[in-house]
Amino acid sequence: MTEIHTPRLLLRRWNDDDLVPMADINADPHVMRWVDDGSVLDLDRTAEAIEQWEEEWDEEGFGLFAVELLASGELAGFTGLSMPEFLPEVMPDVAISWRLGSQFWGQGYASEAAHATLEFALQDRGLDRVISINRIGDDASENISRKLGLAPERETVHPVHGFALHVHAIDLTEFHG
Repeated sequence: MTEIHTPRLLLRRWNDDDLVPMADINADPHVMRWVDDGSVLDLDRTAEAIEQWEEEWDEEGFGLFAVELLASGELAGFTGLSMPEFLPEVMPDVAISWRLGSQFWGQGYASEAAHATLEFALQDRGLDRVISINRIGDDASENISRKLGLAPERETVHPVHGFALHVHAIDLTEFHG
């Protein structure tokens, strides 16, 4: 089982106990504001998403980690790697992403988890390059991308929803873990 420990977090694969807390995160309009078309996800759609995330682990050898707080055992959300198939122009690049419950914002958890994920991408999975894809206007995600050393690469448009996106990238041979 793939697990990563950071000073405050456990990044791990998903289990049945994660469904309800992740569904609560996905049901929060503030959290989902910058995700796809901004729609919240219910319990069933969250279950489908977790199933897809686990399938990606099996197919690609990487995926989205459940992010658990070591101090309390609470599920804070996710971070991890995925194939951004919704945006064919960036394929075959691997994307890093994160989504945390709003009660966990502003405490450095997303940056901490994402930094550990970049180390995992380079050291454990041997990836040479990782991108992030953020909606223009999502300043918090833009800041995390920059903290991680991802540089703005281009602007594009979401092929389904039509909103503007920033693509950031990092050559992992230059990443300082």
